Amino acid sequence: MKKISFTKMSGAGNDFILLDKKINPSFELVPDVVGKLCHRRTGIGADGILVIGDHPDFDFTMEYYNSDGSTGTLCGNGARCALWYAQISGRLKKGPLARFISGDVVYSGEILAENRVKFNLGNPKDFKFNFDLVACEQYALASFVHTGSPHVVVNIQQIFGDIKRKDPLYKEISKLPVYDLGREIRYLPEFAPGGTNVNFIDIKDGIVHIRTYERGVEDETLACGTGSVASALICYFNYGLKPPVTLITKNGSQLVVNFEVDENKDVKNVSLSGPAEVTFSGEFFQTMYFK
Repeated sequence: MKKISFTKMSGAGNDFILLDKKINPSFELVPDVVGKLCHRRTGIGADGILVIGDHPDFDFTMEYYNSDGSTGTLCGNGARCALWYAQISGRLKKGPLARFISGDVVYSGEILAENRVKFNLGNPKDFKFNFDLVACEQYALASFVHTGSPHVVVNIQQIFGDIKRKDPLYKEISKLPVYDLGREIRYLPEFAPGGTNVNFIDIKDGIVHIRTYERGVEDETLACGTGSVASALICYFNYGLKPPVTLITKNGSQLVVNFEVDENKDVKNVSLSGPAEVTFSGEFFQTMYFK
């Protein structure tokens, strides 16, 4: 039986199965197998899958699959993990700096230190500030931005039990029902047809504490890179937090989002920095998932 080698990686709590085309040259991943590999009981378990390959003009290529097999969105923490893997697998041609291609888009990043990686994102778009949402019979003030993936951002101090918005329902982000609220917001008709990711934030002493419901995973994850970027940008425009913005994820990891805003309030030079590491490696039999 043919064995496929994989590397398990974590980016601030987001976990990924990484498959290297150089190690597995004849292996081709198909979307309906992704869910089997990512299943946390019968598979390896992960938020998504990264497929890394070589390219004559770039340091590497990256394909990203959500755990439900869907594609086409950017994963910030996945990109940082891919960058770290490229470093330890000897792919980076210009020292700590890297350029790679994913979904026909060219990205760049940098190895900052051991297990610490910066990823440079494209310019955000489609900002929408301070609009009303109703979910689980609760009333919230929300904002939206697309940072490679679509993201709603909700400050937990602006979630209320009635339309008069007298007192916030939640004092601590740890007690927020992220799954229930996030899932309902994710499927609201105003975000159709593709839906949205949902980030809940609480700002304490200039630090943003964040929890995220991710579409494609269809659950809360321990971290979300593009969601952290979206939240940092909304915190700048709505609450005056200056870059770099520090965020604390559900598992206590620290992510740093940096960016510049010009005189026209256009955002550029967006980056996401934080931990990325290999947690373990292994093999699986191809026949277990490919019939």
